[in-house]
Amino acid sequence: MSKSQYETSETYEPYPPPYGPDASVHTAETLPYGLYQDTYRPAYEAQAYLVTEPVLPRQGGSGVPGAGSALDRSAPVRGGGAAPGHGDLDPGWDEEGAGDTAWPAGAGGRSARRRRARCAERPESAMRRLLPQALVVAFLAGGTTAFVAKDKAVELTVDGKQRTLHTFADDVRELLAEEGVHVGAHDMIAPAPATALASGDTVAVRYGRPVRLTLDGRQREVWTTAHTVAGALDELGVRAEGAYLSTSRSQPIGRTGLALDVRTERAVTIMADGRTRTIRTNAATVREAVEEAGIGLQGQDTTSVPLDSFPRDGQTVTVLRISGAREVREEQIPFETERTEDPSLLQGTEVVAQVGVPGLRRDTYLLRIVNGVREKPRREKSEVVRKPRRQVVKVGTKARPTSGAGADHLNWHGLAACESGGRPHAVDPSGTFGGLYQFDSRTWHSLGGSGRPQDAPAEEQTFRAKKLYMSRGTTPWPACGSRLRG
Repeated sequence: MSKSQYETSETYEPYPPPYGPDASVHTAETLPYGLYQDTYRPAYEAQAYLVTEPVLPRQGGSGVPGAGSALDRSAPVRGGGAAPGHGDLDPGWDEEGAGDTAWPAGAGGRSARRRRARCAERPESAMRRLLPQALVVAFLAGGTTAFVAKDKAVELTVDGKQRTLHTFADDVRELLAEEGVHVGAHDMIAPAPATALASGDTVAVRYGRPVRLTLDGRQREVWTTAHTVAGALDELGVRAEGAYLSTSRSQPIGRTGLALDVRTERAVTIMADGRTRTIRTNAATVREAVEEAGIGLQGQDTTSVPLDSFPRDGQTVTVLRISGAREVREEQIPFETERTEDPSLLQGTEVVAQVGVPGLRRDTYLLRIVNGVREKPRREKSEVVRKPRRQVVKVGTKARPTSGAGADHLNWHGLAACESGGRPHAVDPSGTFGGLYQFDSRTWHSLGGSGRPQDAPAEEQTFRAKKLYMSRGTTPWPACGSRLRG
């Protein structure tokens, strides 16, 4: 048997026509790579025998293979003797046996003669014919070696599912693309995508999962590649001993994620009724922590921090015992004053056309006693019982007269000093007379005055007094009229 990697037969059978002795001999140079038409075997397989066992010249002979060659072994031998070598041939012998010397009887038929003719070829010609065939086989052998070298056996684990596969990918990124594994920004790939691959490598892909985590009252969204809640807590570094979890630790986390509420164990100090208690709790609110401490709240009792707030680690909460009552108080609302010009009044004259009325407001105050201490009253509610009414004042803009038509020379200062002590706003005890010259209201209005005489300026009062003197003399002032001439 041949030692080649491709098995071949030691004895060739004659080819049927048209591939007989008269047909042209095809080699790797003339016959394309593929299947021989006669046997439908690959070309490299048909030539393997010639490559692995080449024809070599016999030592000391004429350079043609002797009885020990492959060609000699393929020829039948009569009587167990060796087949004649090329040295036994007559140079004038041809393929039809018409030479001077014939082969011994039993040397074979037509196929044997063809083989003997091929053995008669010169060694140089045989080597030139075998060299291209050897190159083809070497090329195929090298390509096969490179093909085998590129193939790699790789272990791929995708989200916990493991499988072994063969790949020609150069790096991890090409391998994932070949297998249709799509990764995102939150997914984990080990080793890195740019890492070169070798046979026996292990590649792991773990998909990221969103977790809406509420940790001790603070909410945020995180990503994890863990498959369970317990794995996510370890990956995120959350201390879970003694903590409250909204779901089981063995709960699987799907690709869509989940919502997780975690309340770690905290130390909270409660101060109430003169006592201090420190408890360890994972309560969600201060109210729950106070109840866990065995402290009850009644009535208006509350705490120093909102009862629905989250208790922090190391926080101190004071319970406030509150008692008290409500008090109602009424307060006046000041009115506004509106001033309008009046051209019928002398300059400097102001008359109150509408008297203002203050409003009324009713306020409710909360009086509290916290832990035995009375606090400052705090207004709890306010309502307007009566709206204030504004006060309207008319202001004169008319120019004052400069003279009293013949009464200017009289002693009006002496008359005013006698009647009112020289005070423009003086009013007698009965309230009937007022001003410098003690006019009554009827007389004052008859002289063109408005409002009350004691409210008018001193100049206007003197002007009205002069008009009264011109019409009635000193009669209006029976006791003090003589002062006008004194």
